[in-house]
Amino acid sequence: MRYPRWKELLIIAIVVVSVIYSLPNLYPDQPAVQITGSSAGVQVSDGAVQQAMAAISATGVAAQPAERQANGILIRLHTSEDQLRAQDAIRRALGDSYVVALNLAPTTPSWLKMLHADPMKLGLDLRGGVHFLLEVDLDKAVSVRMESYIEDIKGKLREAKVSYRGVVQADQSLMVKFDAPADRDQGSVVLHTEFPEFIQSNLDKDGSYFVTLSLAPARLHEITDDALNQNLNTIRSRVNELGVAEAVVQRQGANRIVVELPGVQDTAEAKRVLGRTATLEFRFVDWEHENADPNAPPPPGTEWFPFKDNARPPVLLQKHAIVTGNRVSGAHAGFDEYSRPQVDITLDGRGGRLMTDATRNNLYRSMAVLFVEQKMRTLYQKDAQGKDVEIRQPYTEKQVINVATVQSVLGSQFRITGLDSPAEAAELALLLRAGALAAPMYFVEERTVGPSLGQENIDKGVRSTILGLVLVVIFMIANYRIFGVTSVLAMLLNLAILMSLMGAFGAALSLPGIAGIVLSVGMSVDANVLIFERIREEVDVGLSPHAAIIAGYDRAFTTILDSNLSILIVASILIAMGAGPVKGFAVTLAIGIIASMFTAITVTRALINRIYGGRRVARLSI
Repeated sequence: MRYPRWKELLIIAIVVVSVIYSLPNLYPDQPAVQITGSSAGVQVSDGAVQQAMAAISATGVAAQPAERQANGILIRLHTSEDQLRAQDAIRRALGDSYVVALNLAPTTPSWLKMLHADPMKLGLDLRGGVHFLLEVDLDKAVSVRMESYIEDIKGKLREAKVSYRGVVQADQSLMVKFDAPADRDQGSVVLHTEFPEFIQSNLDKDGSYFVTLSLAPARLHEITDDALNQNLNTIRSRVNELGVAEAVVQRQGANRIVVELPGVQDTAEAKRVLGRTATLEFRFVDWEHENADPNAPPPPGTEWFPFKDNARPPVLLQKHAIVTGNRVSGAHAGFDEYSRPQVDITLDGRGGRLMTDATRNNLYRSMAVLFVEQKMRTLYQKDAQGKDVEIRQPYTEKQVINVATVQSVLGSQFRITGLDSPAEAAELALLLRAGALAAPMYFVEERTVGPSLGQENIDKGVRSTILGLVLVVIFMIANYRIFGVTSVLAMLLNLAILMSLMGAFGAALSLPGIAGIVLSVGMSVDANVLIFERIREEVDVGLSPHAAIIAGYDRAFTTILDSNLSILIVASILIAMGAGPVKGFAVTLAIGIIASMFTAITVTRALINRIYGGRRVARLSI
């Protein structure tokens, strides 16, 4: 009854790898503050690091030396209170050029990091995570919608051949100016027919005749509600792009969104990407005023915009945008033929038609890519009590990132170059791919959150799990003796394999996930019970010990395979259709079942063959 040597070597290799890759779970995370640039192209300078460390020292907080990472700086601290104080001090010292985020830094030894061994991520219910509260600027959403109405109104009046002087925006209403009452009457009919969502009123002022258009309350509520829902969906898409497992993204009140990210390793990137309101506009460079003075007012229908990082003189662009980022259906970072970073853009059907129509009649003219971003400027002022109060001022930053000559008619696919680094290209592609925000959002609160279940409940859950495992160990050893010891060793290996695979896949472990682990361990022991009872039956009918072991494993295999396959089918359905805790339970159950099939059948057989093989055995210790 010899076991093949190659199977023993395979088991040893799996044991070694599983134990090594499960070791990171023994090292707890440490509170930290992470500093990165406000965009992927901004690097954290040594001077900024010195400023940050000096700011922390001034607060009396003890911090470990700063660690430079590929995407920024990490400063480890001792407690969560120190973490919050350090973040506030660094934000004041560095200003808005950098993102200062809370983090939980792993303490995994360097030799395990070299092997890319990562601990399991824990869900919000077990570990907690980072909590963001974002406020949506709904007034800006209404303003943007009103701007689009202006172009629509002008187009409809021109189609109806109604003479008008202009359309201007006043708060949350529009004013259409006419020269004569007859023109106003004609325009009023057109506006009433084409734009029934507006409430009209007439106004005579300074010899001019106006039609005032105010959005009906129901339509106003619809615009703000749609903007909030679009932001909610966009945030969910961006969280998915970041690869955060079991994140919480939900609406709170009329204009706020709560985001909770369990166990993220790069909260600075998450903070930068989540709230970034950025999009692209494709515009033609104005060719009629090539010699215009950048310091003088722009000619009618044009605007001056600075070039990115002031690498070139300001560019005069036409006001009309050919296509905006809302028409982007796909975006992927890559490299051009000279190994420079680029973003490959795919437009939707309407966007492709607009680009084709615009470039067909403007070959060999210059087109610019305008990067538009809503930002927040943070200022500090003292209140009546002499305390510093944080004041946030929103502003819009627009800069040209690329100017190129249209060599041929463009369609729905083209590329954007002129980016500084692959990281900047990847971030721009992510923002475009995940969708544009309908309105700017600003962080109004950020904090680390504790486990949602409470530490006491978590401790009870863990204790009950350990108690259950101990009882299983006692039962197996008392009932099956040597065979029970092999099943216990296989069960421990099952846990090691499960933890290593969970860490490798980046799956988050929640309390339902622990239930899945316990269930899979129970299934593993159940398989061994079937095998051992079958061996007993074979011994009772008169087979020799060696023959009984072989017959027990061979004849129990089909039953074990069928029962585990049925559970795997159910787990696969839960993974595909479930979400949150249900999906976490199914993932751990599926991984545990696969691991238990290996440990309960292969590992225990190898151990038993090592104990009883190669020698005469009078009776089995079972």
